[in-house]
Amino acid sequence: MLCVSKSYISFITCRVHGNELCGPGVGASVDAKLYAKDTIRLRSLIHQLYENIHLKPLILAPGGFYDKLWFEQFLDASGPSTVNALTHHIYNLGPGSDTNLTSKILNPNYLNKISDTFQSLSQTIQANGPWASAWVGESGGAYNSGGEHVSNTFINSFWYVDQLGMAAKYKTKVYCRQSLIGGNYGLLDTNTFVPNPDYYSALLWNRLMGRGVLDVKSNASPYLRSYAHCTKERAGVTLLLINLSNQTEFRVDIKPTTSTSMHANVRPNHKKRSFLHRLKQIVSWVGSKSLDLSLSREEYHLTPKNKYLQSQTALLNGIPLQLTEDGDVPGSSPVLRDLKSPVYIPPLSIKFIVFPNFNAPSCPEV
Repeated sequence: MLCVSKSYISFITCRVHGNELCGPGVGASVDAKLYAKDTIRLRSLIHQLYENIHLKPLILAPGGFYDKLWFEQFLDASGPSTVNALTHHIYNLGPGSDTNLTSKILNPNYLNKISDTFQSLSQTIQANGPWASAWVGESGGAYNSGGEHVSNTFINSFWYVDQLGMAAKYKTKVYCRQSLIGGNYGLLDTNTFVPNPDYYSALLWNRLMGRGVLDVKSNASPYLRSYAHCTKERAGVTLLLINLSNQTEFRVDIKPTTSTSMHANVRPNHKKRSFLHRLKQIVSWVGSKSLDLSLSREEYHLTPKNKYLQSQTALLNGIPLQLTEDGDVPGSSPVLRDLKSPVYIPPLSIKFIVFPNFNAPSCPEV
């Protein structure tokens, strides 16, 4: 199981005692109060077995699809500090056999629907079990092994990085991806073990997105998805831009002020590009500290090979992400841009942008 803990990728070994038994369950279900009683007993056994050991196993439960009433009853019945984290599963793209998977992934209104689950779980924990944290215990986009020629291709990264950003926004501490190997949704190809595009998306997230989550406000098109975090283990802010539009290019101008939010203004650009009239939409970044214009920003731009969204090869700044002759993961060097220049995010692409000298109040000095 591969997990992203806010900004860290890690492997977690765990024992599963029943799967997806909460709420109506999948095939079977267990009453919340009975589940709580068994969990209390498990906690007691762990304390006995690890009595003289400082580092004890975590208890994660229930490992199923979120049901508000069931989760509330479980927290109330199990009591303080019985569970360390509430785990829930997400397969919001539906079955892997769905012929509309690609249109769902590129539909911002569809992607937004799962935010209700994240928000409700966060509120449930705050009201009924503030000692616990929220984990996505399993998520692969589309269930039943994912979608063939979709879940293992570049287009799936639009769903994946967007959901990582959304999960962090709603205080999710750990996000476990189904799966590392196996099915169409594996991060590694089942036959060759070569990384699929989502592997590299997760790798960039891990290297660049820190634990501090910043608020982003935009009145631009919903097809421009944006998330911002404190940069991992160094000063600055990392901005993630996801362009779901197949013809609109977005332009981002940097404007420092005294806030930590993002504002967007939209203006049409009637210049023709590739026989298409594209809109250049302006997004203004608002920060807390004047930018030193002598420094550069880092850009990590992900696109599909040959502009084919269902390619199994991703490009980073135009260079194919492929294993080296020794089988090592390739480097991820950024393109450096002058901070004074605007940021452009072309259609159907993903870009991580690091502003190394941008100091947001909620980000620690490094």
